[in-house]
Amino acid sequence: MLHADRLTIVQNAAMKRVRSEAPALCPCGLAASYAQCCGRWHAGHVAPDAEKLMRSRYVAYVMNLEDYVLATWHASTRPAAGFVENANEKPATPKFTGLTVLAHTRTGVDTAIVEFIARYKSGGRAYRLHEISRFVHEQGRWWYNDGEVRDH
Repeated sequence: MLHADRLTIVQNAAMKRVRSEAPALCPCGLAASYAQCCGRWHAGHVAPDAEKLMRSRYVAYVMNLEDYVLATWHASTRPAAGFVENANEKPATPKFTGLTVLAHTRTGVDTAIVEFIARYKSGGRAYRLHEISRFVHEQGRWWYNDGEVRDH
C-alpha cells in the first residue's frame, strides 16, 4: 500500500521534472506527453493495468524516482532499503534510451506478466535488459512482484 508520506515525496519529485514548455513525449514510448501518460501514475493516480504500471516504473528509472519504484513494488518482494546493499558501492546511474513492450498478458484474475526490453547506456557501453515481469492486483491496484531476466 502506498503510504501518504512516500506518495507525497514521489509526487513532489515527479512534478519538479515536468517542464512548463511544450510537452515532450513520455519516455515510456507511448504517443502522449509525460503529464498525460506516466506523470499521472507518478502523481498518485492508480495505473489501470500491469503494462501501464510497468511503463511508469521504467519512466521512474529514467527520472531517478526510486521512491516510486519502491512504492509500486509488492511488499512481499520489495527490497528493504533501496537497490544497493552498500551505498559506498553504488554503481553509476544508467542512462535509459528506450523501451519496447513485447507482451502484456493477464495470467489470472489478479495476475499478469509484461515482457519488455529496456535499452540503456552505462560506462560508455550500450545494454539491453530483456525481462518478463510478474504483477499482482491487490487492494485495488497493480503491484510489481518480481521478474525473470532473459539472456541474449
